[in-house]
Amino acid sequence: MYRRAFLLSLPMLAEDWPQFRGPGGQGHSTGKGLPLNWSDTQNVRWKTRLPGAGWSSPSIANNVIWLTTASDRSLRLLSLDLNAGKLLQDTEVFQIKDLGPGIHKKNNFASPTAILRGDKIYVHFGFYGTACLNTKGETVWKQTLKYEPQHGPGGSPALFEDLLIISCDGFDAQFVVALDAATGKVRWKTPRGKGNQAYTTPLIIDVNGKPQVVSPGAHHAYAYDPRTGEPLWHIEYGDGFSNVPRPVYAHGHVYICSGFFQPVLFAVRPDGRGNVTKSHVTWSHPRAVPLTPSPVVAGDEIYMISDNGIATCLDAKSGKPHWQHRIGGNHSASPLAADGRIYFLSEEGECTVIAPGTEYRELAKNSINERTLASFAVAGKALLLRGDQHLYRLEA
Repeated sequence: MYRRAFLLSLPMLAEDWPQFRGPGGQGHSTGKGLPLNWSDTQNVRWKTRLPGAGWSSPSIANNVIWLTTASDRSLRLLSLDLNAGKLLQDTEVFQIKDLGPGIHKKNNFASPTAILRGDKIYVHFGFYGTACLNTKGETVWKQTLKYEPQHGPGGSPALFEDLLIISCDGFDAQFVVALDAATGKVRWKTPRGKGNQAYTTPLIIDVNGKPQVVSPGAHHAYAYDPRTGEPLWHIEYGDGFSNVPRPVYAHGHVYICSGFFQPVLFAVRPDGRGNVTKSHVTWSHPRAVPLTPSPVVAGDEIYMISDNGIATCLDAKSGKPHWQHRIGGNHSASPLAADGRIYFLSEEGECTVIAPGTEYRELAKNSINERTLASFAVAGKALLLRGDQHLYRLEA
């Protein structure tokens, strides 16, 4: 019964894409027949101009796409018809009254991705507000979490059972919090250790039949009991901060990127307790590690793309480097593993598609004439791609 309840807490419908990086939150899709080639006009089933501005990725359920956007000081929730691309709803969720410490030139007030369950949409705009709406656009609850990230909203929420879990790492306060998914009330709140800002999205994992929520922060990455907020284990990585990548979990390891100043990728066994920096880090890799895009595991390999466009493939079990290749461009979107391919999307609108494997093999390069910092979503045989002006449904 416990195992069944845990599995049901994770959205697993193959046809839906209910959160940042898909059903498992790790950038995988079971979709087949996805497009290999496209342009502004080739293999574009539809393209819809979006109001406002935002870098949240598309979330999809029941043939409806959900996105957040910001228009002046209005923080809004959009929905579009998956089949036709028609805008269905444009609902204001919050009004920004105090801009706070400002925002990074690459960031946006609507960067965190919505997360979906049933007829509920959960949206997070950092310290500007968190809310739950239903599919009619009606507000169920609102909550304000007090912390101030220097560069604006970043990480997205995660759902576990009846809890919405959010990493809140500002330069003034650092904590992880679980809100009651039905009411928005705080169920638990756990402070971090030594503080600084971070912008990561927590990941729910199963370790020997028991759930953990892994949440990298500044200087440390922690795993917590998702029901109580009790810290289970943590690693330390010195000056790492302003980290964005969501961790991934495979082959009995959690893969964590440390952030500024010198990013390091750590492979950590999640079955320890307390400070496991010396006992449970199987390997680490210090070169061309991303500050923003999350890694992705496919087969026995882990792939990552640095912010300045260097792609790397490592053996996921040993950390042994297989290859490194300069793709070029600047990168913020997280790579996608789907249909026997790895998709790397640059900020300049160019997507490099490669074949997974221990040798670099490029399959295609495709571009659209827009900036692209949001990560892909998948719906059946289609890729959903958000540019700075339009949302594209790409389909062969």
